Amino acid sequence: MSAPLLRVEGLTVESRAGEAATRIVDGVSFALRRGEILGLVGESGSGKTMACRALMRLLPSSRLALAGGSVELAGEEIMGLPEAAFRSIRGRRIGMIFQNPASHLDPVMRIGEQIAESVRFHQGGRRRQANEKAVELLRQVGIPDPAQRAAAFPHEFSGGMRQRAMIALALASDPEILIADEPTTALDVTVQAQILRLLKEIRDSRGLSIIFITHDLGVVAQLCDSICVLYGGRVCEIGPKREVLAHPRHPYTAGLMACQPGTAGGSGRLRTIPGYPPASDALPSGCRFHPRCSHAVSPCAEVQPPLDPFAPDHLAACHNPVRQASLRTRETA
Repeated sequence: MSAPLLRVEGLTVESRAGEAATRIVDGVSFALRRGEILGLVGESGSGKTMACRALMRLLPSSRLALAGGSVELAGEEIMGLPEAAFRSIRGRRIGMIFQNPASHLDPVMRIGEQIAESVRFHQGGRRRQANEKAVELLRQVGIPDPAQRAAAFPHEFSGGMRQRAMIALALASDPEILIADEPTTALDVTVQAQILRLLKEIRDSRGLSIIFITHDLGVVAQLCDSICVLYGGRVCEIGPKREVLAHPRHPYTAGLMACQPGTAGGSGRLRTIPGYPPASDALPSGCRFHPRCSHAVSPCAEVQPPLDPFAPDHLAACHNPVRQASLRTRETA
């Protein structure tokens, strides 16, 4: 098997207030192969977006600091690069689609101009060539009449069209890796399906690798090749999609699956995971999921469990793992 395109080992982000420091991303590790779509899964506050912002060096606050870890891109360690050198990687080789395109598109700049500016910044060339590339990118992401729509401002686009424009902007540098931060969250179901289909088509046509951040296991089942489940800033479970969804070993993964609505009918309320995710300034000791876990045993509150293998490439961090999966999720891929 070929070496991963991206290898993340022990990525750690600390929130610092005076002398105190809290690890809000704690030793996160995963690998991404060429052409693979990896789903980063977990509730809000689980550390999905923060981990990806850390590897892009885009931490949103001065109180947050990268406190450890290694990130290798095509075998080259990039975390230690000077900022000037890292700029040739951020955007150029690793692109990012943000969750709310309205807040990341310049409201007073035409869509085509924003894409063309990115093309010229990363690839050089003349303004006319960049404008033509911008129109072509809008066409590739399925925006009708792209030459005319390139002259529009972001407020003139619908939510789905803005998300497509954001994807075109991320593709302007022809990156090797695309990080998609919950790109379908604010969209209706029909537009969601269109965006997911578009991402898969882009992966197939360009050979892109994609990190897809989501809280929706149904989306993961449709789109992704592998899954990395995070909780409280730590990896709970990681492995191939089919293996993890068929045989979840961590109670949190099994709980997320049980929360998914089915199609077979029935009555009653959806199942939920009791309690709430921990606040970043009040993280429990041991396994961070143990206060909400029905499988918790005495070591869970004291000792952080290691990631143990259960099948080829399938690992879970649990002192009392789920032994038999009685849960299933719909898989349409």
